[in-house]
Amino acid sequence: MSAESRIDDLLGRMTLRQKVGQMTQPERLHITPDEVRDHHIGSILSGGGSTPGENRPADWVAMNDAYWAASMEEGDGLLPIPILYGVDAIHGNNNVLGATVFPHNIGLGCANDPDLMARIAQVTANEILATGVEWTFAPTLAVARDDRWGRTYESYSEDPERVGVLGEAFVRGLQGDLGDGAVAACLKHWVGDGGTTGGVDQGETTCSEEELRRLHVAPYLPALRAGALSVMASYNSWNGEKCHGHRWLLTDLLKDELGFEGLVVSDWNGIDQLSDDYGEAIVQSVNAGVDLFMVPDQWRDFIEGTISAVEAGRIPMERIDDAVRRTLRVKERYGLFDRPRPADRPHSDTALFGSAEHRAVAREAVRKSMVCLKNEGGHLPVSKESRILVAGRNSNNRGHQCGGFTVAWQGTFGNDHIHGGTSIWEGIHAKAPKAVLSWDASILDGEHDGFDVAIVVIGEGPYAEGLGDVRSGGPVAAGSGGGLVASGPVQTSQGGTPYAATLEHRRNHPEDLAVLEKIRAAGIPVVTVLVSGRPLVVEHEIDASDAFVAAWLPGSEGAGVPDVLLGDHDFQGTLAFSWPRTDTDRFNRGDDDYDPRFPYGFGLDSEGRRV
Repeated sequence: MSAESRIDDLLGRMTLRQKVGQMTQPERLHITPDEVRDHHIGSILSGGGSTPGENRPADWVAMNDAYWAASMEEGDGLLPIPILYGVDAIHGNNNVLGATVFPHNIGLGCANDPDLMARIAQVTANEILATGVEWTFAPTLAVARDDRWGRTYESYSEDPERVGVLGEAFVRGLQGDLGDGAVAACLKHWVGDGGTTGGVDQGETTCSEEELRRLHVAPYLPALRAGALSVMASYNSWNGEKCHGHRWLLTDLLKDELGFEGLVVSDWNGIDQLSDDYGEAIVQSVNAGVDLFMVPDQWRDFIEGTISAVEAGRIPMERIDDAVRRTLRVKERYGLFDRPRPADRPHSDTALFGSAEHRAVAREAVRKSMVCLKNEGGHLPVSKESRILVAGRNSNNRGHQCGGFTVAWQGTFGNDHIHGGTSIWEGIHAKAPKAVLSWDASILDGEHDGFDVAIVVIGEGPYAEGLGDVRSGGPVAAGSGGGLVASGPVQTSQGGTPYAATLEHRRNHPEDLAVLEKIRAAGIPVVTVLVSGRPLVVEHEIDASDAFVAAWLPGSEGAGVPDVLLGDHDFQGTLAFSWPRTDTDRFNRGDDDYDPRFPYGFGLDSEGRRV
């Protein structure tokens, strides 16, 4: 039987309630396997920090196996259709303890290596499959145009062409030929999320259709041609109309003009923003073209509201059938109907999860993503035999170097929750036996043997989505984590307020500049490493440094940073974002008045020459 024939057969046997169940995606904390069976649920997801058991691959396999078994039960009123489980595995399978955590997209954009992107995606797919899961909400194809946006680090570049090339490579690496080693990709967020006014998360993107197509639609085209199975609608609005209810964007453009045959999934409670009347929000979003609804805890209301709207004639049955067909088509093309249960799949709980082989790819990505912005006085590379002072609050903090969407929605701090990786200090110490760690440089207050050079690791703490915005207060809308957190030390980005009011780093983290100036006053040459999710205004920090390196958010394999600083590899990264000089700079490549501190494409090697 052909794929479409199997879908036709299933649709012909389904009741309206079963069809709406297939359109429904609750969060795991809010639904049991029995409820999956009884309500004919089509998909489950995990929000950030929502993890089973001890958060090991075996725990995930057991959880999804139970959901799968429930979805496949037979009997009166039941129609076996396998569940599809989705996670935000956006830089490795970052939800799970012991996973290989890759640099966030902003760093990978600076590496600009499509082959590396495909290998990263393949490793990520392997580690997702190890948990018995089939679908990741990645890659993000946002073209971030304002560094104040809290999701800037999820963007590969301010340039749509680079985003398109890397996004396509990532999709091909995830999905391959959709065989045993594949996971389903999801392009997000459709569309214009990187262009909001002021960089406000979930805000308003105001531009012409021509500009929307040129900047924000263009990166999707190669990824769609690569066969991406799903697309996620965006929280933002375009010219005053929310994307979740925008029929022209979801149906006329994406499905009809571009020929997308997969499913469109909503973001976390994304339809709630369409109307204060939940029933009206359902009608708008279904009729606009959303197919699968991420309704974490309100899934019962969604099911009943959708059925009522269909019975009242407010949603055509043809639209329901199209939505269900698209969901079943993704399951069919992925081969979900023919795969064994999660407990019996060949990749489940494999020893490759977090393996040295996988971490080697991540370490390579760290090396290639680093960008040298200043190199004066011949202090790079640092000799391994030097007496090195290692300082800065991000020097020995795996949580900070991984950033948001790591174990918890907002990320973590410290080393306890990033299992199997290395901090930047740990990488330095393994190579340079005379290196000494004093994060606040307090060692200089007493007797010491003197230092030839200091490596100072400064930067931001973790954040995700609107909690990472740089703006003056105001409400921060809940995002895809919905406030879920992991146990233990969790970074909460100042308790629900935007991360900062300025891009000027010395005002947000004066302790970093204080450490640099203290070391500089002691006459020690300074090599500064900035760990951040975006370009920052760091004029004072650069002036206090002999060399200055942007390491972005390198992930779990912090040892990749000293691989370059200590000379085993040279710098290869170049800026995928223009670097601001002042807090009012909003430069993007191609602007008429283009005059950034460092231009798009800038980067030095260890000799101080342009890469």
